[in-house]
Amino acid sequence: MDNSSRTFEDLVAEAAAVSVDGWDFSWFEGRATEERPSWGYAKAMGERLAGARAALDIQTGGGEVLDSAPQLPPLMVATEGWPPNVARATALLHPRGAVVVASPEEAPLPFAAEAFDLVTSRHPVDTHWAEIARVLRPGGTYFSQQIGPASAVEIVEYFLGPQPEERKNARDPERARAAAEAAGLDVVDLRAERLRIEFFDIGAVVHFLRKVIWMVPGFTVDAYRPLLRSLHERIQVEGPFVTHSARFLIEARKPA
Repeated sequence: MDNSSRTFEDLVAEAAAVSVDGWDFSWFEGRATEERPSWGYAKAMGERLAGARAALDIQTGGGEVLDSAPQLPPLMVATEGWPPNVARATALLHPRGAVVVASPEEAPLPFAAEAFDLVTSRHPVDTHWAEIARVLRPGGTYFSQQIGPASAVEIVEYFLGPQPEERKNARDPERARAAAEAAGLDVVDLRAERLRIEFFDIGAVVHFLRKVIWMVPGFTVDAYRPLLRSLHERIQVEGPFVTHSARFLIEARKPA
């Protein structure tokens, strides 16, 4: 069905009912697009995992990104804090010999010091640099793609209004560099890009805000129905709603 001819209520009801478990974005096919960073995180992560002996993936989500790696090291551990994702990641990664550990995001990592020669993380909510430095072996590496400053700010401000500069700039890559160095790590690579996102129908917006829950905290269809309806009408008249994601890649090494 051509989504442009569907009603507001139909699109919203569908998007409100679909599962948002895991970190699979295939539901957006044909309904939204997002440019990808030029560095190709998943491929680069896979190359590093292939050469590791013991690796840890922090905040693995449903395990989809880690599972994309062609080869996992002899010891592969992943942590995740949200119970539905723990179950999903366990089902996906256990057959490959990886261990999934339920660990709250704000808690210390439940591992001994110098346990891993590689730590990875894609889009962590927070980065606990001191803990990462603690569990890395000397010479070990932290490799991560993270959300940058003012990511998707256009959609956030549509629903929440103008945001404080402090919130918009909280994920500045240079802050990450400083925090990594304060934890005793050497930053060997730091790159940042802004990337175009287009939403072709209001259902895609609803699904995005239900899945990426930190964009509009406490989002529900009922709470934002008038704004959603106005945005639906705007998309029908003007075309896709455009926003921009911010991403940065950071690679930091523990001195040998």
